[in-house]
Amino acid sequence: MPDPVCSREVRRRALLAACVIVGAPLALASRGATAQAKGCPDEEAGLKLAPGFCATIFADKIGHARHLVVAPDGVVYVNTWSGRYYGNDSPPGGGFLVALEDTKKTGHADLQKRFGPTSKGGTGIGLYKSYLYYEVADRIERVAMKPGAIVPQGQPEVIVSELPLGGDHPMHPFAIDADGMMYVDVASATNACQEKNRILKSPGIKPCTELQTRGGIWRYDANKTGQKFSPADRFATGIRNADGIAVDGSGHGVYSTQHGRDQLSQNWPTLYKPVEGAILPAEEMMHIRHGGDYGWPECYYDGMQRKLVLAPEYGGDGGRAVGPCAQKVEPVAAFPAHWAPDDLTFYTAKGFPSRYDGGAFIAFHGSWNRAPFPQGGYSVVFVPIANGAASGQCEVFADGFAGAKKDPEGAAHRPTGLAVGPDGALYVSDDSHGRIYRISYTGSGGEGAGTPCPDMAAAGATTAAAGEPPEGTNPNAGAAASLPVAKGSTRAAVLLGARVFAGQEGGATCTSCHGSDGKGTPLGPDLTDQKWLWSDGSVAGIRKTIDEGVANPKEYRSPMPPMGGAQLTRSQVAAVAAYVWGLSHRDAH
Repeated sequence: MPDPVCSREVRRRALLAACVIVGAPLALASRGATAQAKGCPDEEAGLKLAPGFCATIFADKIGHARHLVVAPDGVVYVNTWSGRYYGNDSPPGGGFLVALEDTKKTGHADLQKRFGPTSKGGTGIGLYKSYLYYEVADRIERVAMKPGAIVPQGQPEVIVSELPLGGDHPMHPFAIDADGMMYVDVASATNACQEKNRILKSPGIKPCTELQTRGGIWRYDANKTGQKFSPADRFATGIRNADGIAVDGSGHGVYSTQHGRDQLSQNWPTLYKPVEGAILPAEEMMHIRHGGDYGWPECYYDGMQRKLVLAPEYGGDGGRAVGPCAQKVEPVAAFPAHWAPDDLTFYTAKGFPSRYDGGAFIAFHGSWNRAPFPQGGYSVVFVPIANGAASGQCEVFADGFAGAKKDPEGAAHRPTGLAVGPDGALYVSDDSHGRIYRISYTGSGGEGAGTPCPDMAAAGATTAAAGEPPEGTNPNAGAAASLPVAKGSTRAAVLLGARVFAGQEGGATCTSCHGSDGKGTPLGPDLTDQKWLWSDGSVAGIRKTIDEGVANPKEYRSPMPPMGGAQLTRSQVAAVAAYVWGLSHRDAH
């Protein structure tokens, strides 16, 4: 791919431009409103699509739908996942796997059946020969398909077991090539292989011993049962989190996405400004080759310089130094930071315009850590691929999943899985509220070209509300102004705390884990319910927790660095404590 190497000053100017254009509208106007193509039976799908495409709600409320696959007869199989990560949901009755069939050809599944594991769900799912393969906990199983039956028959067989669990990324998506080789993501347990995960200025472990059993793609034989995870089966390394993994139309080319690392500015505030933490590093699409080293944790991909650079945990200086990263494998395409690419599929069917042939669709689950900018992603993009690399510009193909609120706790739907049906339709799963979309081409509206993806530097910053604080145009207005004030604190402190909490002052990103309303996310607890895990809930107790951080969370998978990874002043810490106390006492006020 092109590699124009920008200087540090050029990048600084790009960052400045990203700040200056805050308040400008995101360039989606050429797509207009939600596609209303002729013959589309489902206007309520609510998506903004490339011209000529139509979306129907194929199924809804089926649980936390992760990846999916479509059988040759058109039956859609979905792996769902519930548990503490999604708010302590009760397991669905009948099994975590779901079979969906549209027997009337209306664009809606009228037949739905659950089967498979009943205690745990998973992400990965696939079809090979006459078997359905699926991930459950620490293993991948398969079950035989019976002709004419929507639900597979027989007892499951274990293909590979003892896959590593725990840590930041416990899922195991996979893909099976034409020869029956199964490529499994065994993602990292940490953010950047630090001595203390996600903690301010904690150095990287040298060498990163985690790479012996995590942070790469492993290969197994899908035809063989009873295999056990082994470090010796690693196919490629240096991959932090390949949630999207797919085989191209040749049946042999393996590709994956990469979730770029987090918290550059929070963990290394002397090297990165908050704006840099929001727009670095780029998300990636990679061509996976045997023995390839893609750089994690030593390196991250700078989307503006278009090269891998040395991470601060390993001696990096904020984006100038390259060092060993010059020998790592670069991505074939890059995307705006923190959008979270959760699945990848190649278009090898017929039904879409020819411009889509052989190209890649990527589902972006949506960011949680783009403060001080609004969150981004929550869309499906298309990238043309030729000769193993991107051959054209990334395009936003489908948007509008999140609805009015693009953040983890407020999004109506979050794209997660992708699959192409035998009729050429693209299916998209949502793991927030269990919706499955079916996107087809109606033949009206030209070639169906989407809108170019946002600029790497400005992505997410260029929305109309980007310059506004969560509580309104006046930073002292709105909800924070009506919160109760603890004894010994002041209204001014509560208002300052609201601004720091929102990332408008001090560089902390409290909303990333606790949500913009403080009601919690899968990454951090609800601060409004007076359930205190680390203190007695007093202002002093809350302040102590903010000061010291939480290195070993009791109920969440990621630690909280001291002061949220920022360098807050004493008055800012006290103000945040006062604001959080006010949130927790709002109902009693």
